[in-house]
Amino acid sequence: MAEDDWMRSLSKIANVALTGAGLIFEVGKTATKFAGKHLAMPPVLHKALCVPWASKTIPSRTHSPILSFLYPQQRSASILSGLSDNPGAYHKSIRRGRGPSSGKGKTSGRGHKGQKQHGKVPRGFNGGQTPDEVVHGIRGFENVFSVDMKPLNLDKVQSWVEQGRLDPSKPITIRELAKSRCVASVMDGVKLLAKGSEKVTTPLNIIISRASASAIAAIEAAGGSVTTRYYTAQSIKRVVKGETDPIHSLQSRIAVPGQSKSTDYPKRLPDPTSRKDIEYYRDPAHRGYLSYQLGEGQGPSLFFKTPGVGTFVAKRVKKKTASAAENRIW
Repeated sequence: MAEDDWMRSLSKIANVALTGAGLIFEVGKTATKFAGKHLAMPPVLHKALCVPWASKTIPSRTHSPILSFLYPQQRSASILSGLSDNPGAYHKSIRRGRGPSSGKGKTSGRGHKGQKQHGKVPRGFNGGQTPDEVVHGIRGFENVFSVDMKPLNLDKVQSWVEQGRLDPSKPITIRELAKSRCVASVMDGVKLLAKGSEKVTTPLNIIISRASASAIAAIEAAGGSVTTRYYTAQSIKRVVKGETDPIHSLQSRIAVPGQSKSTDYPKRLPDPTSRKDIEYYRDPAHRGYLSYQLGEGQGPSLFFKTPGVGTFVAKRVKKKTASAAENRIW
């Protein structure tokens, strides 16, 4: 039998028709339902009815990407077996009480006996006793604007210099303090305090987050200088790792002998954006690195205007005329 005759007889025997309810096989011109229902999946045909090339993967052809829309899309016949959801699209729930091998069986992670195992306990429940927050009340509040500054005293800095762990000929920044273990676990910055200020004899150039007035006076009395600049918790981590310049930023003009702004760092040091931080680092009394922005006679505040700056425009009040009163009905 020729191949064309074999294909023609095969098409007469089994023609698959897709309908909205399922699959129906047509034998000749008569539609037959399997078990009186439409099938959700096609039945397995006999090997004699299978086309030889239907079970093989169609080799992919390389076409020009410009004319790709002219060619039909070709995929493997087993693509349905590899369908799955995106990774992380859903989380597998913990099945509790399904045997000890899961680690969440038997007591299901609740422990043995007691109210916490049998049911739920409200927060602050003391077994029927009046809770402390009801008896004494809740006092105080949490200051969301507070920062966690690591204190650093001058006597410790002088001790590190005498031991050779800090180089007084170079600027002392948070990076040098962290690498020499002069400070540890820095969160939002480091504040320089004046404890042991009488021991300071070496002129130091310190660039730090904040400093007290007495610490600034002691450093400058020894011939050194103090500059306070803005840091964030994330920028401090990058400074310690060497990914960010510990001194210079876009708005900084800190003069360091023999050093200029470097572009070799992958990340940039940020500048303050909130009013409270801007006013602090604009204040010359704090030796802020943004104090150069102030003109003569200006203050660091962004709210209060400097006396004598600007012009005062008096509001003009229109006088009521007699013609306006005559036009009234009553």
